[in-house]
Amino acid sequence: MQVIIGQAAVHRCNATVDFLHGVKHFYPPTVNNGDLHEHFVNVAVNMLGINNVDSVMTPSMGSEDFSFYQEVIPGYFFMLGVKNASHKRFESLLHSPFLKINEDGLPYGAALHASLAASYLLKHQQDIVPGVERKYHDEL
Repeated sequence: MQVIIGQAAVHRCNATVDFLHGVKHFYPPTVNNGDLHEHFVNVAVNMLGINNVDSVMTPSMGSEDFSFYQEVIPGYFFMLGVKNASHKRFESLLHSPFLKINEDGLPYGAALHASLAASYLLKHQQDIVPGVERKYHDEL
């Protein structure tokens, strides 16, 4: 704020800066839950191999409506790589009408989602419905 007002004064202008103090932003930030991140990395590395998992997601200024879910329950947002190195730049831009998706990655994404859900449920099955006795047995 100081720099902007100072630079405006150098040019004999006035400037005001409003960072919307006290105003709720239209989209809240999408912030991954730490425990779910650990779960994702474990499952993804075991399934796809350490060289095929980039567990450090670069922060993005884009808005994502998934963040509204994360206001209610812990969530985890990740990107599935379906880029084809042979495509031209405009063919890999998400909002381009020329986007070409490498569909070979989609079965891996479906399997990863299923594995994440199944392993999470197995790990936390006693926590799913607290206070309710289980009336079944896991044995065959």
